[in-house]
Amino acid sequence: MDFSNLYYYQPANKKREKTMNHDLIVYGATPAGITCAIQAKKMGLSVAIAEFSRHIGGMTASGLGATDFGAKEAIGGLSREFYRRIGKYYGKEEQWTFEPKEATSVFTHWLAEHNLPVYLNQHPEKVVMKDNQIQRIIMEDGTIFEGRYFVDASYEGDIMARANVSYAVGRESNTTYNETYNGVCFGEPHHKFEVSVDPYVKEGDPNSGLLRGVAYAEASPLENGQGDNRIQAYNFRICLTKNPDNRIPFPKHPNYDPEHYSLLLRYIKAGVWDAMKLHIMLPNGKSDLNNHGAVSTDYIGMNHAWPDGSYEAREKMFQEHFNYDLGMLYFLSHDERVPDSIRNEVAEWGLPKDEFPETDHWPPQLYIREARRMISDYVMTDRNCLGQTKVDDSIGLASYQMDSHHCRRVVIDGRCVNEGDVEIPISPYPISYRSVQPKAAECTNLLVPVCLSSSHIAYGSIRMEPVFMIIGQSVGMAVSLAFHDSTTVQSVDYNKLKKELLSAGQVLEWDASTEDDPMERMKQTFGKK
Repeated sequence: MDFSNLYYYQPANKKREKTMNHDLIVYGATPAGITCAIQAKKMGLSVAIAEFSRHIGGMTASGLGATDFGAKEAIGGLSREFYRRIGKYYGKEEQWTFEPKEATSVFTHWLAEHNLPVYLNQHPEKVVMKDNQIQRIIMEDGTIFEGRYFVDASYEGDIMARANVSYAVGRESNTTYNETYNGVCFGEPHHKFEVSVDPYVKEGDPNSGLLRGVAYAEASPLENGQGDNRIQAYNFRICLTKNPDNRIPFPKHPNYDPEHYSLLLRYIKAGVWDAMKLHIMLPNGKSDLNNHGAVSTDYIGMNHAWPDGSYEAREKMFQEHFNYDLGMLYFLSHDERVPDSIRNEVAEWGLPKDEFPETDHWPPQLYIREARRMISDYVMTDRNCLGQTKVDDSIGLASYQMDSHHCRRVVIDGRCVNEGDVEIPISPYPISYRSVQPKAAECTNLLVPVCLSSSHIAYGSIRMEPVFMIIGQSVGMAVSLAFHDSTTVQSVDYNKLKKELLSAGQVLEWDASTEDDPMERMKQTFGKK
């Protein structure tokens, strides 16, 4: 396998003259974009979806088969319907773990039922504005998407940014929004080095340089709670199998370098083997491998340029993350320096033959846990997550813990230290309609269900795929009301929207009297995302 079909960005071969004109243009065939489009189509709008990649379904259809849902009772509407449709395939009422190919199948049939066109390989080049409204999106291949309303349902917020809507990247300080858990975070108990590991190429010799994957701490290290421009780590959610009839042994990447994993090897030889501990089983003998521990599939600190990076720069980072993750699996199953017991354990796994055939059985979507975040008139903060502040314009509930993966790996007192992990249990809480709409002075016909207005740490709770489907449907309903009333997205009558949301089965409020202990509930979910 040469993985030549696995890429984030490939420029269009030729220009073409083609214009799509619809009531609503949805950018991003993510779960949020799909539920948004379905809801708007149900309400009588003509809708088209433009997708950057060659794949639909975002992370839900790209390896994230172990859904971190928080409280199932907080999930309603089309989001809940998705899991019921998955359940129907497996002969159950609903199913929360699933194979990637079945998620793709559900999304594909869902879109077909509503005759929703999806245009793949659409790379935005320019957003044309007039009087604070988007007129059209011009793609690199010359395709033009014109509409009365637009929804940016991408993981990066590329349309939002090109429309000059305000946004943030990185971690705010706690003082920015009067928060408790934002900013730099040392000392958390999870995914840390359990034993001391030397960071230098030649152990004990700082002059020999650092092992790959390690960066020096600042001369004056930032203190907890201070802000910076770093974002939590990305990885691939890798679908694996032990079934010998369906297993492809881990191939060697053309750019494989075993020294890339010297830090992991030192950690293993120091007595800790947990890099593949968070390995959630899916139906039919498959699994969803996620990051776990101090050194695992997260490529810590190597994604900070992604949000504002060019397509070419993102492609380079995409390939680096792929090389790192595939290389780690090959290293663990082949390198003779790895203990036999671990090599044999990892070698039992492989890539499933019946998943992702177009990309040599590797998931096509990089896990963009966090990129741009809009700054609107209302910013969701950890006070919302903790129930200290409650909004009165709910469009759905989030219910997973505040969850940030590490943002960097540094050297302190001659040892490796990971920084940025946060895991704080919460109770379900409402998401504000104001947090998905730009400031009226910036854009009046755009809604943003994924890169919504939120602080870094609140986004760590909101960013779950079931929640994106919830918000996507609510945004589709809001934009439809704006269309039928010929008004701006900011002028939608919330009481009217609320009535429609409730009729569609959305859960807008949480009955705290029925709640179990949030800490215990988090222990029962599938773990850290």
